[in-house]
Amino acid sequence: MADKYILRITAGGDYDEAKHVQVPVNEPETIKIATPHADIELNVRIQGYQGLPPGSPSTSAYFSAEPHAANQDQYSISFRFTPKAPTAAAAASSSPEKTGISGAHLQFGNDFDRPIRDKLPPGFNTAMRIVKWWIDPGLDGDAYADKPHLYGPALSSFNARMKWALSDANKDRFVFEYGKTYGLDFFNPYLDFANLALRLPGFQLSIANYWDGQALRYVLRNKETGDVYLVVVFSLFLREDLNEDGTLREGAQQHTAGGSLATQVSTDRKKPDTDNEHDHDEEAALKRARDEFGVPHHETSADDVD
Repeated sequence: MADKYILRITAGGDYDEAKHVQVPVNEPETIKIATPHADIELNVRIQGYQGLPPGSPSTSAYFSAEPHAANQDQYSISFRFTPKAPTAAAAASSSPEKTGISGAHLQFGNDFDRPIRDKLPPGFNTAMRIVKWWIDPGLDGDAYADKPHLYGPALSSFNARMKWALSDANKDRFVFEYGKTYGLDFFNPYLDFANLALRLPGFQLSIANYWDGQALRYVLRNKETGDVYLVVVFSLFLREDLNEDGTLREGAQQHTAGGSLATQVSTDRKKPDTDNEHDHDEEAALKRARDEFGVPHHETSADDVD
């Protein structure tokens, strides 16, 4: 089913996709995004990529380097982040963020414009337990809301400082200083964009079978002020909507807003043989995750966190 679709990545400094630019996946050059709130230099890398723009490299040397080769990482969203001081009017307010953004306030994660609760697969809650107990313990949100969201503190979402940043005290002490540049990288082996599959220990499914046509959106934001710094959008299109030169036909964008592509996905939806939803066993899935990852974060003491 995945071969019916083609992926396009766009990015911008806010939610308005009309102002986004297409991201050249697996290319060494960065996309530069400047807003009143921050300067961003973005790279997106996807293993086995066959999406837009036409002629994109299928992989990157990034995946051959450690720790990504050993991890078998499937994608990376990495960027240089330079937060900007607020305007004079904002700086004169009572906001405590006068020198920078608190580590407790900067968030990274996913959000959606409309409900996904009716499209969540069997075993979703088990998958969330695996993610929150072992992979990203700082993740929080509401997947059942009218506007679903799952955000985590940026410090514990980006891989290099994840363990250190799980401590609330460390997050509170850390400040992303205005005018200073920070290198951030979000990567993992669990989301396989090439095959539209989610693969967690003890839990696997085909994303296409539960997708409602909405784009997958990654957002860097300030939970205290509501400021948005970066929005990266992963959109799927039908391959039949491509022109001969590999560009999208006019009007194809309407599909990602729940138009005819969402209808097509609903029509095509069926349980693939490789998924394990039919015989989902939460106890077995959690045991397998424990065997692979070890003791979950919520069972460790503060002394265990470096």
